Amino acid sequence: MNLRSLPDRKPFLTAALALVTLAALAAAAISAEPRAKDLFGAKRLPAVVPAQSFGFYSKGCFAGGVALPMEGPTWEVMRPSRNRRWGHPAMIALIEKLSRDAAADGWPGLLVGDISQPRGGPMMTGHASHQIGLDADIWLTPMPKRPLSMAQRESMSATLMVDEKTHLVKDALWTPAHTRLLERAASYPEVERILVNPGIKKELCDTVTGDRSWLRKIRPFWGHDYHFHMRIGCQPGSPGCKGQEATPADDGCGKPLAWWFTEEPWRPNKNPDAPKARDLMTMANLPKECQAVLAATDAPSLAAVTYQGGSAAAVAVAEPQPTEPVETISSGALPAQASAFAPTPKIGIPLPRPRPGN
Repeated sequence: MNLRSLPDRKPFLTAALALVTLAALAAAAISAEPRAKDLFGAKRLPAVVPAQSFGFYSKGCFAGGVALPMEGPTWEVMRPSRNRRWGHPAMIALIEKLSRDAAADGWPGLLVGDISQPRGGPMMTGHASHQIGLDADIWLTPMPKRPLSMAQRESMSATLMVDEKTHLVKDALWTPAHTRLLERAASYPEVERILVNPGIKKELCDTVTGDRSWLRKIRPFWGHDYHFHMRIGCQPGSPGCKGQEATPADDGCGKPLAWWFTEEPWRPNKNPDAPKARDLMTMANLPKECQAVLAATDAPSLAAVTYQGGSAAAVAVAEPQPTEPVETISSGALPAQASAFAPTPKIGIPLPRPRPGN
């Protein structure tokens, strides 16, 4: 329709101007809303409340978190300045157990990367997940014989295990001890998934003999070439936690793995400049319980919420009982940005890397 042909264009122009104004006001209101990652990133301590996870791994928060001690006989925390050594008590206890069991298997000790922020939520940089205290990154570099200084923990680079051109494991670096470490981590019933680089998954598929049932938990994903990502399921007492669909029953060494060794997974991202989900999330995007988690009073001290074999204050708080079954989410149903990651910094910090950009 040609507005010039109308006897009176003023009502139409007024209405159009009003719509533009409303849209501008709505956009301004959204942009003025604080980002959830800024709010959660500012919290240095959790609150001493019952341990609960709220929401999904890439869209939630958690309460009652405890910290993994900076070091123990069989582990050391890497990048301590990031303050990401927090998790649900069940996750922290499992990391400590894995460190002991792996040492008994012959692994020198764990170098532990990011777990979660004190109260979870979106992170300022890096991960899309790690938001509900049930994810942890473990380096594929063994703990050195001599204790690392804090400066070394901040600057030491992890070992890249995969050739970036062939997407295959570097034979000179991969050892049977790496396989045993992943098998040990997958052996725990709490562990639902372990994300690794496709080349590492292929190495396991090609070399593991005997019982291969644990391979179903080993899932290929972009990045994860110098650490593995261990994820446990929703824990008792967290009815608001949304679980992920179960992994297939087979070993995952068939057609789905073969896809990773075609050109398609490595083609440049069609929209590399699209904003990451964490950069857009406000508190309105997270479960309503996260507002209370954010507002809760800080723990009295770091020592009070540092895990010591079950003696941390947050562990001692009685956990509520679940009142409804855990809801699960299909990974295929998630929007693409829910599993997006920021580019890996050039200083050797082991973070998942995304589908290649342009």
